[in-house]
Amino acid sequence: MKVLKFGGTSVGSPERIKEVARLVSNGERKIVVLSAMSGTTNSLVEIADYFKKRNVESGYAMIGHLRTRYKHHVPELYATPEARRACEKYFRETFIGLQRLCGGDFTDATEKTVLAQGELLSTHMMTYYLREQGVKVRLVPALDFMRIDAEGEPLLAPIAEYWDKLLAADTDTEVFLTQGFICRNSEGGVDNLQRGGSDYTASLIGAALHLDEIQIWTDIDGMHNNDPRFVEGTRPVRQLHFEEAAELAYFGAKILHPTCIQPARYAGVPVRLLNTMQPDAPGTLINNTMQPGAIKAIAAKDDITAVKVVSSRMLLATGFLRNIFEIFERYHTSIDMVATSEVGVSLTVDNTSRLAAIVEELKKTGTVEVDSDMCIICVVGDLVRENKGYIGRITSALSDVAVRMISYGGSNHNVSFLVHRDDKKKALQALSDTLFKE
Repeated sequence: MKVLKFGGTSVGSPERIKEVARLVSNGERKIVVLSAMSGTTNSLVEIADYFKKRNVESGYAMIGHLRTRYKHHVPELYATPEARRACEKYFRETFIGLQRLCGGDFTDATEKTVLAQGELLSTHMMTYYLREQGVKVRLVPALDFMRIDAEGEPLLAPIAEYWDKLLAADTDTEVFLTQGFICRNSEGGVDNLQRGGSDYTASLIGAALHLDEIQIWTDIDGMHNNDPRFVEGTRPVRQLHFEEAAELAYFGAKILHPTCIQPARYAGVPVRLLNTMQPDAPGTLINNTMQPGAIKAIAAKDDITAVKVVSSRMLLATGFLRNIFEIFERYHTSIDMVATSEVGVSLTVDNTSRLAAIVEELKKTGTVEVDSDMCIICVVGDLVRENKGYIGRITSALSDVAVRMISYGGSNHNVSFLVHRDDKKKALQALSDTLFKE
């Protein structure tokens, strides 16, 4: 049995919903996870923002616009009066409920309930359509089984317990349809998974049930070996190790959130990235197989800030590094790259919201330099020390690029370079031309 997740663009219109319905209606039992229709969550965020700012009139107007948009989908999607009436009834109840919900005190709990409506809308639309097509579908509320603890971490045990009972009791249903992203928190309130959203939901279900495969359907033909927005001649990578995929996801490959890899990796459940626009394309398979000696892909992470701290003493004093890292920890700011010498340390961050306060504390330790508008370029593959010669190939490719910092050794699957934002495209293209030429 497999779990299939479809993102917002995959269900972004009545036409796309019909295509997804065709893909999941092949006679095999499966679990299907849906995101909200593209643009819906952004609208709900805007609605919540208006009500938080007590701009009630604009909030109600936004709800009206969203309701009108959804009503226009009904005649395009459904052929029978029964399906149209059922969907229109659900829309009416949802948007009236949204107005009532926002009309009272607008709390954090209210906001999370508002944001949950997108996935609820898309799954109900799909349920009515599949039933109209004669597919045996069961709508399974994610709020019945997806839980997070007080720290915001998902709990696998309730997922496994719930689905084991459901699948054993219901042997007739072909498509078990549920929502991505939304869950309940430790106090029983509506909440969300935040990191990775619907991808995370699918990965957690697949891992908890030890399914045959987790399929992530988007509008891209798998993970590419470089960023096609900046580099010519990229191609999909047909297979990645979990570690390679996690590195690429963390360092800029937008098709998958790095958090989503973890549950599947620990459970040993393969993940396949597929394209709803080209459903016959093989996509990218992510599993525990490492291709020896292969460099798989390149990714870039933007909006990086480099911080250099030089010790006030001639040589690195005892406790210097500990003090540096404790400052960043105190301000809940994670570090991407680190390079050290006898007199100082250079590091990078992608969150600058607390950087001013961090720099003020760092100045008590040594001289501080800050460079913004930087970019991390990472090369991912089998980079164990036995794989000779790859560093020479990589550095030769970057011979005409000003590299500010190099990080290697934290992982056997990644070597990273810090360059200025203006050199990003040049660096990506040069690496592709050197590493992936036929």
